[in-house]
Amino acid sequence: MAFSDFSIDQMIRTLGVTTREADLFPAVAPLAIPAWLTDILGKRTQLALISEKARSEFIVVPILMASRELSPVPLAIFSGQRLDVDPTRGLVGECDFILATAPPVPPLRSPIITVVEAKKNDIEGGIGQCAAEMVAAQLFNRAEGRGPFPMHGCITTGEVWQFLRLTEAADIVEIDARRYYLDDVGAILAAIQAIIARAVEAA
Repeated sequence: MAFSDFSIDQMIRTLGVTTREADLFPAVAPLAIPAWLTDILGKRTQLALISEKARSEFIVVPILMASRELSPVPLAIFSGQRLDVDPTRGLVGECDFILATAPPVPPLRSPIITVVEAKKNDIEGGIGQCAAEMVAAQLFNRAEGRGPFPMHGCITTGEVWQFLRLTEAADIVEIDARRYYLDDVGAILAAIQAIIARAVEAA
């Protein structure tokens, strides 16, 4: 069993984690969008973004790169990073993306956000996987002497972004009551910057 095998039911049974709705970013205002990102996203309509790989390359990665550009601290973006933490509970496998408050060089340090690309455009279907990756990332940080502090996650189709937060006790996954859409990418950037600010404050 690996991260990608987790459903919501398996998350509850295997990890002892439950879910609840929450307002994760109640006072966050959209940020100004870098001109280069606006240009890239504007060209996506000229492309046949029918595959997960295409959406990743032309939508998700540019937004993550803009987040790194806007971050007040060094932010590393790890793509396809293995996070093998606890094989007995299935907390192993590759993560689509991990954002970490560390210089952008290996090895993985200080993860704060795990990003899951929704398979078949199914946001709900990615909750179990994202929760498992957040639990693993939180355990990783604790083993490195960081935390405890809430771990964040995000499930995205590229066009739709759903943010999650794992509580410090690692027993509740809070699902943001709001979903973010590509026509308000400034709000997506603001949410990610809010997560970075919280991690910096906790550290």
